[in-house]
Amino acid sequence: MNDDDVTPGHSASGRPLWERSGPAELKQLAESRPEELYEAAEQLGSRVSGEGPDGSSGPSAVRAAGRIAEALAETRSRDCARFAVDIVGRLLPLGPERREESDQGDRLRRSVAAKLVKTQQPRDLEALFGVLPDGLEDPAVEVRACILGELALIGVGRGRPALDAYAERLRELAHPLARLPRTRLDIEHRFGVRVRGLGSVKTPDQLRSRFPEIPATDSGAAAGRTAVEGSDARRAGSAAEPFTVSGWSREPEARFFTLPNPLAPDDLNISFIKELPLECLEGEGTRRGRAVTCHTTPDDVINELFAAAHNGGVNGQGQGGAYARLHAWNSLYALMGLPDGTPFMEAVRRAADHRWLRFMAFTDWFHHDTADVAFAVLDPSRMRVAVLAATDTDVDADF
Repeated sequence: MNDDDVTPGHSASGRPLWERSGPAELKQLAESRPEELYEAAEQLGSRVSGEGPDGSSGPSAVRAAGRIAEALAETRSRDCARFAVDIVGRLLPLGPERREESDQGDRLRRSVAAKLVKTQQPRDLEALFGVLPDGLEDPAVEVRACILGELALIGVGRGRPALDAYAERLRELAHPLARLPRTRLDIEHRFGVRVRGLGSVKTPDQLRSRFPEIPATDSGAAAGRTAVEGSDARRAGSAAEPFTVSGWSREPEARFFTLPNPLAPDDLNISFIKELPLECLEGEGTRRGRAVTCHTTPDDVINELFAAAHNGGVNGQGQGGAYARLHAWNSLYALMGLPDGTPFMEAVRRAADHRWLRFMAFTDWFHHDTADVAFAVLDPSRMRVAVLAATDTDVDADF
């Protein structure tokens, strides 16, 4: 027995070297002994379906194998890329049979895909796409779909025959990610981009400093009182999707209203919004502070939707770039009331014809301490308004 053994159960201490290693040491193991790490992951994979001989249960084995896969994914080499994909594509479960392990597997597949695209050379990833899938049930297909989705976000992958053929087969099989564009659209230019000074908007002062404020009007209030709410559970679910899938701490509010007459564009303001029966504005006016609405643009809205799904909430997990993009587009389509089959460039064109705003208030919903977002959008007919509000504030906390 040797304390330098990588595989489980062989070291003098009873714990394999990789398990006793911190991130830096594990990275060194991935660089110098990737085959042994892969063998360790294979042994862990046999425990995913039940209790391992060393007492490790399925969920803990998934976490351990995933830790190895992520280290390999971040090590630039064709072999490491192949090992990482095989671990999350073959050894970790997909499907509802073992929900906890499957959820962990989904997260790890998305994480490994993102790390591979960030670290590996595209030519080394292309070698992973030599065999076209016959269906979508195989986890190996899912991880490759995520890799293609991550490549699209950095504008890489098109024009490579193996990747093009695989993407086409995914479209034929109706994989949800396959409907997304294979390249990044201009409206998505802020996805994943961090700019100093442009973090989350937490306070009304920050909102006013970054977006032009819309003044209140009496005519806006009068129009708000004529709004009639329509119920559409499917559309509301799609609009709220970036926040629900990523575990934001409070159920988002997605509401849809129609007006008897066209609304003057400048009347889509806080006076109008305050007349709507919104949960996020309950108690508005009972605290110090003034509610505010500001003009924004579709690229700002879809970026916030992407960031919510990508970063994850306090009670959840980020969804990875490929799926965060899908959830953001599903939400934007729902806010505009577009059919699912609308081409993306047509959706971009129509988004420019809508009027978009952000709003913020001083209520139990907006605590201005974590992430609070609220949007309203007026369609080109100026007779339909959609509202989406979400907060990641812990509503059970003692404020």
